[in-house]
Amino acid sequence: LKMKVRDEKPETYPYLVCSCRKKCLLFNDLVLIVATLNTGFSRKAKSFEMILIGRFLEGICAGRTPCYSW
Repeated sequence: LKMKVRDEKPETYPYLVCSCRKKCLLFNDLVLIVATLNTGFSRKAKSFEMILIGRFLEGICAGRTPCYSW
């Protein structure tokens, strides 16, 4: 018995991929803004721990950002 293979993707596929990717990138940008503010205000707070937390969050954001953009 031969089964038919569908080469087509469902109609909602591009919408789902685009909307999920957009939400993920927006969340990633939000975390990056928090990390940058944390690093920036560390001098005013005189706390080197804030620099460490900010750098840690920036590293997470750098690892989560895709290397492609479509």
